[in-house]
Amino acid sequence: MIFWFLLGSGFGSSFRPASGALETGYLEYFFPGTVLMIVLFTSIFSNISVIEERREGFLLSVLVAPASRLSLVLGKILGVTTLAVLQGGLLLLLSPLLGIRIGWIQWPLLLTVVALIAVELAALGFAFAWKLDSIQGFHALMNLLLVPMWLLSGALFPMSGASLWVRLIMMVNPMTYAMSALRQVLYLGEVNPIQELCSLTTAVCVTILFGLGMIAASVLLVSRRSL
Repeated sequence: MIFWFLLGSGFGSSFRPASGALETGYLEYFFPGTVLMIVLFTSIFSNISVIEERREGFLLSVLVAPASRLSLVLGKILGVTTLAVLQGGLLLLLSPLLGIRIGWIQWPLLLTVVALIAVELAALGFAFAWKLDSIQGFHALMNLLLVPMWLLSGALFPMSGASLWVRLIMMVNPMTYAMSALRQVLYLGEVNPIQELCSLTTAVCVTILFGLGMIAASVLLVSRRSL
């Protein structure tokens, strides 16, 4: 919240997208990006427990249990998703301060999109945590991979004003579609101040497909990995 408020207030009204529909300037634009950042860092820090549980020997008892590998992966991912949705939902409660009205019908859709984003990021974090034995190495890899993915998702700046090579990276970045889905649902029924890369349906489908792919990769890694 401090990061959102200070950075948003710092840019203030000096930031204006091409449509000029933002009334509160960068503070409003950066709001959904901050929600995405909360989900991102929740998935990173929560998956550290995978490395810690391996060190403590807890995962050994889990792997010899009669439960399937899929249940192990989904249990961890759903736990991280629950935390991410709760924390992201708390920030979304501040949306009326920006003039963004979230209706009662809109809330379930918004939380569903946040949950889908949390699932894909949690599955991605789990896959890397399962392969690594060092917490320091996990932090370094996540900062090298996930933070740039967030920076190039449209959370900090719109695609329309970026350089050509940046736009190309943003087009293949799965978090760009997650960011687009979140913003489109947030402005559902209102004027979206940003020209989105794709429709809401496409953005949600890409998010779901990437999440399913990362879950499948995590299950494969758990099935092959010997602790």
